Amino acid sequence: MSLSHDKPELRIDWCSYEAAKYAVTHWHYSKRMPKSKLAKIGVWEDGRFIGVAIFGVGATADLVKRFGIDKTQGCELVRVALAAHRTPVTKIIALAMRILKREMPGLRLVVSFADPEHGHNGGIYQGGNWLYCGMSQASEEYVVNGKRWHGRAFRASKPARLTTREAALQMDPDYQVVMGSSKHRYLYPLDKAMAAQIEPLRQPYPKRADVVQAVEQQGPPADGGANPTRPLEVTT
Repeated sequence: MSLSHDKPELRIDWCSYEAAKYAVTHWHYSKRMPKSKLAKIGVWEDGRFIGVAIFGVGATADLVKRFGIDKTQGCELVRVALAAHRTPVTKIIALAMRILKREMPGLRLVVSFADPEHGHNGGIYQGGNWLYCGMSQASEEYVVNGKRWHGRAFRASKPARLTTREAALQMDPDYQVVMGSSKHRYLYPLDKAMAAQIEPLRQPYPKRADVVQAVEQQGPPADGGANPTRPLEVTT
């Protein structure tokens, strides 16, 4: 999808795993690429690659079940990794989701999270008129050799022959298990019926002051980011 009348010239299209990994490791705060197949949509300005939007099935098995749909009908926006750019992020995400909806017509809902522990309140989702439905439940995380992992991400990365505890002990005898932060949850419906279905869940958007307070209560941010459990089956 190219918008030649725009300044700068913007192109949104599928990209390779290598390009997506470069964007995530250079321009996303987590510095970590999800370890599975994903829907990877690249972004170019004036012919220059400036980043990626990555979609997956989500961090938990019941990501969309609570909204009355099954895992094939919903997905999570798991990464938005962009270099310096002039196009508004809300526009980039909207165009990426247009491609996703066109190529995967069964999708009805996109979910995304903003982590107050990293100073995020979801401004890019608010600007795109996503629906805010409150905070997610805090989940278990692992601190191994000073690196903080989301529980599911750590379990997915460990050798299959080892239990989670065995893997953690092997890597760091002094590893810790801690509770992660709750995250702001945003929803974007892809059809009118889904929009009507989730509308009763709408809550007022969180403000920046809410984020500052959450960071003060939870302590300084750690290096990390939500990782999907099972991905959308899209590769290039």
